[in-house]
Amino acid sequence: MATRAPDTAELAARLRLAVTRLARRLRQEAEAGITPSMLSALSSADRLGPVTMRDLCAAEQVQPPTMTRIVAALVAAGLVVREADARDGRVAWVKVTPDGRRLLERSRRRKEAFLARALRDLDPADVATLEAAADVLERFTEAPHESGERP
Repeated sequence: MATRAPDTAELAARLRLAVTRLARRLRQEAEAGITPSMLSALSSADRLGPVTMRDLCAAEQVQPPTMTRIVAALVAAGLVVREADARDGRVAWVKVTPDGRRLLERSRRRKEAFLARALRDLDPADVATLEAAADVLERFTEAPHESGERP
């Protein structure tokens, strides 16, 4: 019995929808009182270490006025500090505070707990399939993609 070749357009549509729904569900598990944009910028600032506003804009793919508003909200919440560079006053550095790190850790724990509960309800074969899919998705999302280039 021959297996049919997968319809890549159909698979792409299914993956897009599933990933979008999962991302939405995980956002619902995030810390209350912080927007997805704030949480994403906070996470990037934490991952990059002390980071310039310019580099944070690039990491988050937003324009400076948008990042200025996001960082101002994070500063007001006590989650980051924004400091002028000692040598170049035009450069601003963003550093995550201990409260910001604690919020990120709580948010990550909540999301991972949600996923762990969902995984416990699946049969072992489905868990194994998701484990293999996670490997593929990790490789897929870490590979550079150019138009028309395969991951």
